[in-house]
This record gives sequence, structure tokens and C-alpha cells, in this order.
Amino acid sequence: MGEMEGDVAELTHLMQRFSWVDYVVFVFMLAISAVVGVYWGFLKKQTTQADYLLGGRNMQVVPVSMSLVASFVSGITLLGSPTEVYMHGTQYAFIIGAIFLMSLIMTQIYLPVFHELKITSNYEYLSIRFDNKVRLFGSILFAFTLIGWLPIVIYVPALAFNQVTGVDIHVITPIVCLVCIFYTSAGGLQAVVWTDVIQITAMFGAMALVAIKGTIDVGGIGVVFQRNMDSERIEMPNWDPNPLTRHTIWSLVIGGTIYWLQANAVNQTMVQRYLSLPTLKGAKWAVFLFCIGISFLYCFCLYCGLLIYARFHDCDPLQTKLAKAKDQLLPLLVMDVLGDIPGLPGVFVAGIFSAALSSLSTSLNSMSAVVLEDFYKPFFSKQLSDRQSSWLMRGVVILLGTICVGLVFIVEKMGTILQLTMTLESMTMGPQLGVFTMGILMPWVDATGALVGGVSGVAIMSWWCLTSQLAIARGQITHPHKSLSTSGCTYNFTIADSIVEDPVISDVDVNPVLRVSYMWYTLAGAMVSICVGAVVSRINRARGKPHLPPAPRLLAPQLRKLYKEPPHPTDEPYIRAYGQNKETCQTNSTSINMKPIAESEEIS
Repeated sequence: MGEMEGDVAELTHLMQRFSWVDYVVFVFMLAISAVVGVYWGFLKKQTTQADYLLGGRNMQVVPVSMSLVASFVSGITLLGSPTEVYMHGTQYAFIIGAIFLMSLIMTQIYLPVFHELKITSNYEYLSIRFDNKVRLFGSILFAFTLIGWLPIVIYVPALAFNQVTGVDIHVITPIVCLVCIFYTSAGGLQAVVWTDVIQITAMFGAMALVAIKGTIDVGGIGVVFQRNMDSERIEMPNWDPNPLTRHTIWSLVIGGTIYWLQANAVNQTMVQRYLSLPTLKGAKWAVFLFCIGISFLYCFCLYCGLLIYARFHDCDPLQTKLAKAKDQLLPLLVMDVLGDIPGLPGVFVAGIFSAALSSLSTSLNSMSAVVLEDFYKPFFSKQLSDRQSSWLMRGVVILLGTICVGLVFIVEKMGTILQLTMTLESMTMGPQLGVFTMGILMPWVDATGALVGGVSGVAIMSWWCLTSQLAIARGQITHPHKSLSTSGCTYNFTIADSIVEDPVISDVDVNPVLRVSYMWYTLAGAMVSICVGAVVSRINRARGKPHLPPAPRLLAPQLRKLYKEPPHPTDEPYIRAYGQNKETCQTNSTSINMKPIAESEEIS
């Protein structure tokens, strides 16, 4: 766009130059998604529950892998990662190492168990391994987190659309969400996966366009790296062992591995796609391809953060209020480098909304599975027909989608809720991972221990996260950012004092625990749940409460040879050991998978 002259209001108006070509590109993306929903919902009808939720368990590896990448990367990632580099540097990039560590742990420990059981909801595992109370606990945590997270997924790209077009977020949000609700409710998992394939292509295309054109405009990749080196944004690994440091190699790799493990290995939205593949080998390949795809996309996002600084290194748009929010930095760069070329801003916005649509559609489809499998079937004896199940699942998609659109109004009005809702994940993710880990790796933990451990983890992490966020809101805890300058600005502006310099960090009356890096939250929540669960189970055994060891197929493959198939509860040795009659034993056995593993089914 050349040199920026005039005042901030004029420049903001000039950058909102979404042409009719851009609108056509954007609408075309929505239309493709709707057509996919029509195809899978009406032409290739989903006749059974397995078709709707799992694609008949006959999906293909590459489309599922692309869908996993698309649904995991939301607009929060696409817009937030560049902002992280712009404000704090490249230290966050080392979390990519955690992605590959997660893949090794997941494919060897968690995935074999879920895939062999042929379940629909991974919370079914909790009822087989423990009981329905633990299953309900996990399902409620999932639903609670999802309802808090999805409005942000919708709101963030709406902010980007507002930055480049000036269109009110409450005009575009319902339109986009209605399209998503339509194709998700109509076409089920098949529609979700194939729209994700289209949308991930749009995402990669959008980020590549910005990276290539922006680099050329700045003066080349050498200029980009030199300006970031001069400002110390390009960083070597920080080996500081202090857990209070925001980002270190330890917190990013160790804490990041546990974070990714929860988000990918025991999260229903991700596990459901792995279970749609016919073989375990295919599911493992999907994990590997997911890691490659997500790493490439992260690299694009992080490089765009370097590009933003290279472009605005001497005229910070946050201080001048050219960008009203940090999440609008990347859209600002897009309109600066692509605004003169009709259609390209449309491609970018389509890519950002594609990320939101894929996350929303996957979450809605997963929630329909959880409602049917975890909230209805365990507690209602009436068997639903395929038609009734279909209407129930479609109703859940429509209802939850509508609720999320409504919650966008609350997210907008309560600015701090953005930060608080992101913390919601930290409050629930660790305990969920802890409960599943107790089931898969700790055969001596019983149902009471798992439930008490999970509840304890949620309670402690809720106190920790919310109190920490309150201290941050009060300015008692801050994280200094990299240097920002307005010395080269050529337009008139009123500086935003709050951005120039972070408040002084106050150690007075702040518990050091509250200053622990957020990257350790998931690990802390999991460890609290596991420790409490193990202690409670040990107390139960000391009190003489019987505990039937789990069937081998409920444990990680590495443990199966150490634990023999438990006796059937009606066998005489079991009755003598626990002093129960056959009727009681038979009742207690209903939640235990007693089927032995066939030799041909064993996982090496």
C-alpha cells in the first residue's frame, strides 16, 4: 500500500476494501460446504448411527488426517500464533517438538485401547473400565468445555472479517454458523471430513499467499529475519528450569506434550475420527500425518508473526490503534499486502473462517455422539431406532449451534471472558487426561478412586486458574513483551498508553503458585487427579473393598502380559476371595468387559 498517510480513522476505512470479487470468493467457500452437506445428507443418506457418527468405520487415512488438522486449528490458532511471535518472540515455536512426542505416546498407549474396543464415544471406555458415574463425569467435563470454547472459535474470525470489511460481527456470525449447522446436521461425519479437506486447503492457501506476498513487499526473507534478529524476537531455547518463566524449553516440550496428549489422545472430537478408520495401522498413520500437517501450519503461522513485525517494526499498529485488538494484527497485514489485488483478501478470510467452520462442525458432531452414547443410552432403557437416533443427533447439532451463536453476544460484551474461557480448558483438560491414564496404565485404581481423583483435579485447577487470571486482570502478574516502536509512523494517531509498557510486575501478596507458567497447567491437573485417585484406591483396598482387576484389553498393550484375564465374577475362586454370592457378583460384572483377547487380535 506504500506509505501510510492521514489519520488512523482514514487508514482504517481505506483498509476495509473488500471488493465484490472478495465477497464472491467468500460466499463460494460457504456454498461448497453447503453442497457437501446436501450430497452426504440427501444423495448419500446416512442410514445408521455408525454412518452418521463414524462414516461407517470405513473412512480413508488421508482425508481423515486433513480433517484432524483442520478441526484442531481454529481461527484462534491462525490469528493468535502470529500475535504471540509479534509480542513475545519465537520461543513458542519449540512446542512443535511436543507434537511428535505426543504422537509416540498416543500411538503406543492410548489409541490401541480405544480402537480395539470399537466404541463410538471414548467416554464409553470409562464405563467399561470403571462405572457410569465416571463416564458421566468425563462427558460433562467435555460438554462444559465445548460450550465455553465454541463461542470464541466463532467470535475470533468474525473480528477478522470486521477488520477487513467493516461488517458487524452479529451479521456475519449467524450466516456462517447456519451453513455449518446445516451441513453438519445433514451429512454427519462424512460431510464434516470432506468439508474439512476443502477448508484445510483454503487455510494453507491463505497463509501461503500472505507469507509469499508479504515477504516480497518487505524486501525478502533476509530482511524479515534481520529485523526480527535485531529486536531479539528470534530466540534460542530457554533452558531456565524455573517453572515461573512463561515459556522455556522444559514447559513447551514436557508441558506441551501433556497438553497435546489430552487434546488429541483422549478428546472426543479427535478420537472419533481415529475410530472411523477401519484398522489400527491406518489410525496410527493418521496420527503421524496429523503431526506433519499441524507442524507445517504452525510454521506458517509463526513466520507470519515475524512478517508482521518486519512490516510494522517502526510503527506498531496496536499503540496507534490501527488494530483495535491483538487478534486483528494478521488481518491488518493481509489488507496491507493483499488489499490491492481483488479476490486475495477474500481467500484469506475464507481460510480463517474455514478454520472456525471445521472446529465448529467437528465439535457439534462429537457432541451429538456424546449426548446419544453417554447421556441417553446409559440412563434410559428404551432402545432408539436408527431414525430416532438420527433425529436426536441432528437436534443436538442444531440446539448446540444455536446456543453458541447466542453466546457470541456475551463474549463480545464481556471482554475479559475471552481470557477466562481459554482458561476453562486448563481447568478440565488435565483431570480428564488423568482419569483416562488411571484406567489405561494403573490397573489397581478403582471407580471410586478415579471419580474422586477427577473431581479433586477439577476443583484444584479451577481455583488455580481462576485465581491466576484474576491476578493478571488486576495487574499483579504481567509478562513483559518485546520492544515496540512508533518512531517511523507517517500518519496521525493518539498513542494507546496501555500498550507502550506493561505494568510493573508486583510480587506483593501474590502466591508464587499463581505465577507458574500456563504450559504446566494440564500436567498439574493430570498429576493431582492421578495421585488422589491412587491414594483413594489404596485406602479402599486397605479397608477390604474388593477390586476386580480390569480385562487386559482395557490396559495399554505394554501392560497386558503382566495381568492375566481376571476370573469371571461367578467363578468359585472369585466368590471365595471376595465373599460374595453369585447374584451380587453378576451384578457387579455388568460394567466390566470380560471378553478375552483373541490371539489374532493382540497388538504387538
